Amino acid sequence: MKLTKLAAFAATTALCAPAAIAEEMANEMTLVSWGGAYQSSQIKAYVEPYLEMHPEVKVTWDESSAEAVAKLRAMNEAGNVTWDLVDVVASDSMRLCDEGLAVEIDPAADLAAAPDGTSAEDDFGDLLVSECFVPQIVYSTTFGYRTDLVGDTAPTSVCDVFDLAAYPGKRALQKRPIDNMEWALFCDGVAKEDIYDTLGTDEGVSKALAKLDTIKDQVVWWTAGAETPQLLADGEVVMGSTFNGRLFSAIAEQNQPIGMLWDMQSFDLDGWIVPEGLPADRKARVMDFLKFATDTQRLADQAKFISYGPARASSAPLVGKHAELGIDMAPHMPTDPANATNVHIYDYEWWADNRDDLNAKFEAWLAK
Repeated sequence: MKLTKLAAFAATTALCAPAAIAEEMANEMTLVSWGGAYQSSQIKAYVEPYLEMHPEVKVTWDESSAEAVAKLRAMNEAGNVTWDLVDVVASDSMRLCDEGLAVEIDPAADLAAAPDGTSAEDDFGDLLVSECFVPQIVYSTTFGYRTDLVGDTAPTSVCDVFDLAAYPGKRALQKRPIDNMEWALFCDGVAKEDIYDTLGTDEGVSKALAKLDTIKDQVVWWTAGAETPQLLADGEVVMGSTFNGRLFSAIAEQNQPIGMLWDMQSFDLDGWIVPEGLPADRKARVMDFLKFATDTQRLADQAKFISYGPARASSAPLVGKHAELGIDMAPHMPTDPANATNVHIYDYEWWADNRDDLNAKFEAWLAK
């Protein structure tokens, strides 16, 4: 069989110097994620299996992914990057890549091929939205509501979030403009296909914020995905936005009286970036872990613990029932046809270009 130069190099390296490579790897990693049920799925699906293979490695977790861009900027400026692998949303990966704060990934060299030999690049396909980004999951931000606090008629539309007369009580919304601005415009009569054109104008921003003003005094603002399920469980809010996997955990695993509102759920991608500026031994370790953690089986395993769709095409057929509960995961996936009748396609490229400006305007509005 004729080997490509890359395959020949890899084979030679594997045969001649495995011990040398291993010695050059650091034995500690700091992984950054979002906490809660999602981080738990990461631990079960690929961190624990990796540590079984490499008992010499110690993993420390930081739950600061929501602040990843600001913190990596500060670390880079200080010349002290303390994180090794960071879980971020797609738009943040683009910003970090554009600013030279994340390492460019070569799918052929850095990521595992599918079991049938399909290249990682083809297996991930269009979800490789940035040269620095390795996607893990397709998820959505959507709403949960307390089934015992919404009366006889459960909410069916995202616009019910803005209806304080029909559904009085507190709402939980993420403390950022993304999703909130789009939902506000949609519920103020802007067609889905016109949302980003509208939001790109000063008048559109004012229109979105004016709609949010109608519920502002009833909003509890959250920054961590685990907050809304807890607020719902405690009865402190009637409805709230969060990631669909967090709601799945509260409903299926904790048996909370919570219902799902899938209308205008906002599709997005989540995945890993490797920070720029790591010493060689730390980078070698994290690249070894990254290749393992994003292979076909590991992403399929993650979907057995949380209702997020795996980013690799080859992983999808391997997902069936929840690993612990034994329930079919398909009806709980955001991509299930029954849940996707009216989906908001989150435009991560638009937000990558406009995030800083909209953040400033949103923060100013919050402070009023």
